[in-house]
Amino acid sequence: MMMSKKAAPEKAPTKVNNCTQDKVFMVVLHIILAFILVMVIYPLLFVVFASVSDPQYVNSGALLLYPKGFNLLGYQQVFRDQRILIGYANTIYYTVFGTILAVAVNMMAGYSLSRDDLPGRGIIMALFVFTMYFGGGMIPFYLIVRNLHLTNTRAILVLLGGTSVYNMIIVRSFFVSTIPRELQEAAEIDGCGIARFFVSIVMPLSKAITAVIVLYCAVGQWNAYFNALIFISDRDKFPLQIFLREILLTAKTYESAEVLSTLSGDDLARMQRMSEVTKYGVIVVSTLPIIALYPFLQKYFVKGVMIGSLKG
Repeated sequence: MMMSKKAAPEKAPTKVNNCTQDKVFMVVLHIILAFILVMVIYPLLFVVFASVSDPQYVNSGALLLYPKGFNLLGYQQVFRDQRILIGYANTIYYTVFGTILAVAVNMMAGYSLSRDDLPGRGIIMALFVFTMYFGGGMIPFYLIVRNLHLTNTRAILVLLGGTSVYNMIIVRSFFVSTIPRELQEAAEIDGCGIARFFVSIVMPLSKAITAVIVLYCAVGQWNAYFNALIFISDRDKFPLQIFLREILLTAKTYESAEVLSTLSGDDLARMQRMSEVTKYGVIVVSTLPIIALYPFLQKYFVKGVMIGSLKG
């Protein structure tokens, strides 16, 4: 009868003893990071608090750490306008389809530029980078769009966000450092073509960078307004940002001297109050939906932004 071998004792994990200087450095670093975090978070919280507070507390500086005089007048004023619903529907349309197109283009272009066997890869990459620093100008750009009969169409807002050289370079760097050449060669030996290799192998291994590009493109599409301001004239196709801009401009007229001089004391106070809370309500309405997207992509985002930091 054979005797079982005695299992080797598990080794205790090695503990790194930090010196005093390291401990002091970490304490100072945490203090600095906490200070930066407060500087970034507090303005966001202040906007939320101000949007549900009485404007008199905001104007007097009494609003600091929590809302005072709770009311939803700003949100009532914003959502009372039917333009908001139209703007939300259009912006969701532009964001969804624009992000899908942008992710597809950036992923395919980035992977193509990462392959050594792409003819003229250096020249193509140089031309892409050239466009990051030089452009033809707004007037030639508008003339091209008009000659293509894309003005006042939903397609132009989707297509204009369809690619980004910056995102393309990020994707290319990810594939260069993550997808080894040996993996491509092994797939080719097994008879796997380039398209199948990209869909079946590359994309499943690229969840991190895909999440990063989705977030970048979605935020850009959601906040975009200048292209719509230039190319869209049909109000039924306006994105949310254009309507919110109109609401802010309308609220701003309540503060003009000409309008204020025509109002009585009670009407003046009400208009100023309406204008103040509308500003903060517009900010929250326009940013909250896209901020809510981040928690779903956060676990991939941290990994994706560290592209190229480690070399195997």
